[in-house]
Amino acid sequence: MGTPVFEEIDPASDCDCPGCVHWRRVLPHSAAGRTGAHPAHRTVIVAAAAAALGAGHAAPALAAPQAPQPPRVPALPSPPAAEEPETPQGSKAPLHGPGGVPAEPAKAPSTTRAEIINRAKLWVAAKVPYSMSRYWTDGYRQDCSGFVSMAWNLPGNEWTGSLGQYGVRIPKEDLQPGDILLFHNPADPEKGSHVVIFGGWTDYTHTYYVAYEQTRPTARKQSTPYTYWSYSDRYVPYRYKGLAGGAAGSTPDTPDTEEPAEPDSKAFPGLAYFGAGANNKHVTRLGQMLVERGAARFYSSGPGPRWSESDRRATQAFQRAQGWRGQEADGLPGPHTWTLLVTGKGKDITAGAAGPSAPPSSHGVPGYPGRSAFRPGANNASVTLLGGQLMKKGFGKYYTTGPGPRWSEADRRNVEAFQRAQGWRGGAADGYPGPETWRRLFS
Repeated sequence: MGTPVFEEIDPASDCDCPGCVHWRRVLPHSAAGRTGAHPAHRTVIVAAAAAALGAGHAAPALAAPQAPQPPRVPALPSPPAAEEPETPQGSKAPLHGPGGVPAEPAKAPSTTRAEIINRAKLWVAAKVPYSMSRYWTDGYRQDCSGFVSMAWNLPGNEWTGSLGQYGVRIPKEDLQPGDILLFHNPADPEKGSHVVIFGGWTDYTHTYYVAYEQTRPTARKQSTPYTYWSYSDRYVPYRYKGLAGGAAGSTPDTPDTEEPAEPDSKAFPGLAYFGAGANNKHVTRLGQMLVERGAARFYSSGPGPRWSESDRRATQAFQRAQGWRGQEADGLPGPHTWTLLVTGKGKDITAGAAGPSAPPSSHGVPGYPGRSAFRPGANNASVTLLGGQLMKKGFGKYYTTGPGPRWSEADRRNVEAFQRAQGWRGGAADGYPGPETWRRLFS
């Protein structure tokens, strides 16, 4: 009798049912044989002997089985990892006037927190391009240390090795808008050295803050994990020595207050009280004010204290009703949005405006868009939302430039770390968020 031949059939299927997902994970892939059946219905074909065994014939001994071969898994392209920001910088230099002529040095004047942040905003709004050899119209070099020299209104262009002499070291608990986070690598200043301006905390855990910085390609304002994406243990908080007014003068659009505002107060409580994961009375009050201004159709229930997609869409609709676009209409309330709502000013949400589509809900989990939103090459808002929530939960160590809409290897590794923290292993911790991963992340 010939040796029976076992052939596994690995059907080509993109079905997302639980059975198919399970068998695609645990069974080896094979290039032999393709059919349209589900992997969950995988069959094994046994080829009979060449000649049928007859009565009275002795069955020959079976051949020794061959050593098992490792499964052949097709190679999948790895998604590109997030890029590390590059911030090479020039050395100390004077201010440069028109035509590149060095300007006369001036004494470092006193300044306020508001002035520091407002000067930083000017470069962000102008999208000043990054350069370690060019100088902007105000005379400051267009790199990270030139940016801080400009914001602190220093008499010349400093670098990360000299900025510290203009400030005093402070603990993390004392950070306020206008302070800086400085990392200077004396062994190799071109590797890792960087400095950013602290703009205020974005969450009550003080693990995320608004950073103003000059980096490639242009100056930017961005939510950033404390203390920075990489070399985080080496960034040191500093406060400008010439600061006037102490803690006073901080700009209204930075969440530099931790105590909640009173329910009848008109003061903006701070950005930290809004966004994914927020659960407080200010979210309820925001929703109530939005409903009064024409946003009732955005809520299927509530408003309530837990921040939801309905709150974001209602806020965005109000912002767009004012004629705002881009970052000014991102769905998160800033001080201007809040002031218009509490004072009853501005334009109401028009009744004829189309309401938003219902938020995604897959596998019975609200907000979960489905696994297809997190495949290699995916580029959508759900990836950004996922990354932001991973950061808030403390699972963002693989990000170097921050969460974004394009699915990357950094996203996958952070998701995998979160899944393993739940005690999951194997296919349950593959780095791709399923409905249970999503539910636990946003619960």
